[in-house]
Amino acid sequence: MRIAIGCDHAGYNLRTLVQQYLWENNIEFDDCGCFGEVCDYADIAKLVCKRVQEKKDDFGILICGTGIGMCMSANKMKGIRAALCTDVYSAKCTRAHNDANVLCLGARVLGAGMTREILDVFLNTAFEGGRHVIRIKKMMELES
Repeated sequence: MRIAIGCDHAGYNLRTLVQQYLWENNIEFDDCGCFGEVCDYADIAKLVCKRVQEKKDDFGILICGTGIGMCMSANKMKGIRAALCTDVYSAKCTRAHNDANVLCLGARVLGAGMTREILDVFLNTAFEGGRHVIRIKKMMELES
């Protein structure tokens, strides 16, 4: 598994925690910034999602203050199914039912413990397929 990770300036500290989690779990990642400077979430979302689109990375993780701006930006990109998760149940369902390929997190919303739990569930839950395949196909057709 390989992950593209990015944040804006508001998500910088939480990104450090996410990186630590990835290191501890021997998960390779590509760091798309930011590196402490003030930046716009849409620019970082584009960098991360492009890597997912090109299949250079299996998943993306995007972090901003609330996660909302990153999620909205990511979902503008073809083939991206980004989900803003603030709880474990949502993280599980979005992987199992929506085959989400980008996880969005809010640094001003989540604590360290919940972030780690969400990462555990999101990264270790498989897509169930079955009846969800048709629903995802319909969702992705909305891009046209």
